[in-house]
Amino acid sequence: MPLTVAIVGRPNVGKSTLFNRLAGRKIAIVHDTPGVTRDRIEAEAQLGPLAFRIIDTAGFEDARGETLPARMVAQTRMAIQEADVCLLVIDGRQGVTAGDEIIAGELRKSGKPVVLAANKIEGRAAAANVAEGYSLGFGEPVALSAEHGLGLSDLLDALAGFVEDPEAEAIPEDDTARPLKLAIVGRPNVGKSSLFNALMGEERALTSPEAGTTRDAVIAKWEIEGRSFLLHDTAGLRKRARAAGHTLEELSIESTQEAIRFAECVIVLIDATAPFEKQDLVIADMVAREGRAIVFALNKFDLVENRAGAISRFREQRDELLPQLTGAPLIATSARTGEGVERVLESVLAAERAWNTRVGTGELNRFLEQALSQHPPPAIHGRRVRLRYMTQPKARPPTFAIFGNQLKALPDSYLRYLQNSLRDAFKLQGTPIRFSLRTSQNPYAKKT
Repeated sequence: MPLTVAIVGRPNVGKSTLFNRLAGRKIAIVHDTPGVTRDRIEAEAQLGPLAFRIIDTAGFEDARGETLPARMVAQTRMAIQEADVCLLVIDGRQGVTAGDEIIAGELRKSGKPVVLAANKIEGRAAAANVAEGYSLGFGEPVALSAEHGLGLSDLLDALAGFVEDPEAEAIPEDDTARPLKLAIVGRPNVGKSSLFNALMGEERALTSPEAGTTRDAVIAKWEIEGRSFLLHDTAGLRKRARAAGHTLEELSIESTQEAIRFAECVIVLIDATAPFEKQDLVIADMVAREGRAIVFALNKFDLVENRAGAISRFREQRDELLPQLTGAPLIATSARTGEGVERVLESVLAAERAWNTRVGTGELNRFLEQALSQHPPPAIHGRRVRLRYMTQPKARPPTFAIFGNQLKALPDSYLRYLQNSLRDAFKLQGTPIRFSLRTSQNPYAKKT
């Protein structure tokens, strides 16, 4: 197992900036507003030869009871217990504060080893404050600037002491060993974090009746029945017009869109009591345009009054409103009661198989011949469109190249017919299907 490092500290000391720097990409939302990070967020990191797992945490504050800040602190404590070493980040410009001393006391009680990092040391005044870190009792502070990438070699030296052989912990290059990237997306307050927790089997993401509790795309490793997944919980996607002017919400939307691009399969979570609203359709179409495998989960199914035949009605709605995703797996769930959660894995694996499907050229052209005989393409200006042959140049998602004449004039309805026929013939439910239309050259055309 790689080294696990929890990044802890007061709000707004640069924990998320450091997390993104070590992860090598922007995962955690960074903003000047204190308290932006709420959940604990995980990622694989690489620092020189050292590969390790990092956990970004909410700013540690004195909060009690069942309030949201208190539950954020509880998430941070869970990250500390999970970590092999804690990276305590202080603001090098401010020096040691009372808040830093409280967190240091909490870390000492945990019994975990601690590396102290003084962030934001771009200026001379900040460098002078670094020495104050000795008073916390964790040895020499590592002076760094997460924003500018300064001091990372010193951080490597400090962390390398907690593994026997840093070279042995390098991230494996074998793609087949990598977990499937699975994201949960949907409108605000449809139960994404509740489903995330139900799948993980623990209160891994914060939940609240208040819409917008989740801000970052929370990532955690989920292992079940011999399969490994990187499971993403995401912020609810509202219309951009409604989020305009709300900087944190706009950043949350960007984070969710990045999670969709990063994912291989996406669970589109829909409120079963108000299914397939316009925003649901926008989100599903966004996933399809990104070319990701897709599963529909109708959450809060326990609140549906007339359940007899409801699944059939939902499937008819999906196929009518989202013809580009006809037949995609659709399951009824209740994250609150656990109903239907066990069917998520089966549906995700079915969508993944469809997404990775490759069909031989011989099979495709036998399919094309039969499809043309059952429903020939229309005539355009008295000339019939001719489809000569078909190949599949790529999967993930399945993409089919069609060669013929006048293909630009082929109506969308005929392409939809071919798309649905391909789904039925080769079990491609749960994945977008793309076409590349390639017009055959006329051998009698004059060359210029």
